[in-house]
Amino acid sequence: MEPNTPFSIKYWAEDDKPREKLMLKGKAALSDAELLAIIIGSGSRNESAVDLSKRILAHVQNNLNALGKLSLKQLTEFKGIGEAKAISIIAATELGRRRRAEEVPELMKINSSKVIFEVMQPIIGELPYEEFWVLYLNNANTIIHKAQLSKGGITGTVVDVRIILKTALEHNALAFVLVHNHPSGKLFASESDFEITKKIQLAAKQLDMRVVDHVIIAENGYYSFADDDKL
Repeated sequence: MEPNTPFSIKYWAEDDKPREKLMLKGKAALSDAELLAIIIGSGSRNESAVDLSKRILAHVQNNLNALGKLSLKQLTEFKGIGEAKAISIIAATELGRRRRAEEVPELMKINSSKVIFEVMQPIIGELPYEEFWVLYLNNANTIIHKAQLSKGGITGTVVDVRIILKTALEHNALAFVLVHNHPSGKLFASESDFEITKKIQLAAKQLDMRVVDHVIIAENGYYSFADDDKL
């Protein structure tokens, strides 16, 4: 039985309990709310850090991806969350996003559109604006380099075919995959998507290079030109 001393858990502040739980039981034992409570550090006189965290998570239907999309302004609208705590939340969720992106090894073989989605969704799937990327491949269809070609607004980006081919030559790539995201979540190719794909295909052919696929990424799905026989 635990002695009732000022150092026993019974007497700890509510805000300290998630930290101690992590030390005693490990990170996997903590709920999302408890982990978020550690990040924000403290609650208020009338609400513990854990309860404040539960309130924030309830607002986003307990969806961590949705939490990561909240802006500084949106976070500070929660009572008990000032700029410093909001910045801590944004930094933590961004670290989580970057970790997901780095979990995919650079040297990965592209043998399906699903693999392309798994490589690129953590990088561009949740962005509020469009980015255009190129995955450069060797003769075994293994990724040897990936590069952001451009980023733009909500509806499109500018694509420079010369840069794509120049980078391919610099990395001795024999093929590449075109990838961009649709912030709207719509999984279909626009007329301009088809036009730029054809333009890049024709240019690549002049250098004996192949466009393996062009994949449009959204948060929860993707569209593949190759799968749809549009290449």
